[in-house]
Amino acid sequence: MRRRIAPALLLLVACFARPASAANCTVSGTNIQFGSFTGTTIDMSGTLTVKCPSGAAYQVGINAGTGSGATETNRLMTGPGGALLGYGLFSDAGHTSNWGNTSGTGWVTGTGTNHNQTITVYAQLPSNEYAPAGAYTDATVTVTVTSAGLNTVTNHFSVKATVVVACNIAANPLNFGTYSGSLINATSTIFVTCTNTTAYNVGLNAGTATGATVTNRSMTGPGGALMSYTLYRNSARTNNWGSTVGTDTVAGTGTGVAQSLTVYGQIPAGQYVTPGAYADTIIATVTY
Repeated sequence: MRRRIAPALLLLVACFARPASAANCTVSGTNIQFGSFTGTTIDMSGTLTVKCPSGAAYQVGINAGTGSGATETNRLMTGPGGALLGYGLFSDAGHTSNWGNTSGTGWVTGTGTNHNQTITVYAQLPSNEYAPAGAYTDATVTVTVTSAGLNTVTNHFSVKATVVVACNIAANPLNFGTYSGSLINATSTIFVTCTNTTAYNVGLNAGTATGATVTNRSMTGPGGALMSYTLYRNSARTNNWGSTVGTDTVAGTGTGVAQSLTVYGQIPAGQYVTPGAYADTIIATVTY
């Protein structure tokens, strides 16, 4: 009897394993807090943490934020009543290289190491901004990381500042010149700088002469001799300038820039005082 042997079929099962897809980049950022702003430039910094696969060239862009009308070169925080406060984001400590979101002009570039890489964001709140007092924020500033062959990734950080109510005051001397017994008028200027929309009052004290009051000021001369003079709020020299808010002070509302107030001085005629130099020191106070 013949036995038939069926040929065995060897089934080769093969599997082609594709290389695992490379990991994408990741990015995160710290919020930037400028703190209290009184009109003087504030420099602050934050950090971005980027992780990309080893050898992957990447670009990091930062958009204009969410302020109304903001651009990548003129970013804006929003405050009370929609008021805006400008700020800048830069890639260098000298605050000269704006950090934007445009290829070749605003991007910051790097090469991945498969480890976290820290990049500093240099922020600046410039001086001479005249925003009303209050809290300001740019709540969503978007960071974008792109790399050829990898998914684009984004994250966000915020920028905040508080404009505080503040006023500064300065004054020029008031020089009457030479007095020979006739009435003399002279003026001086006080400069007040207050936060935009801040209400203020400027008062003048009685000076340093013995027995002086805000309505009866005196300059002191040789041997303690006194010469009477007056200070007024108006050019007609009818409204005395004193120190009681709401009664004899000068009121105003700040604009963020220096505002000038004129002090109208007068030495009345008919004073027969010892010849010599006379002087007084007046303190100007701004209340806000």
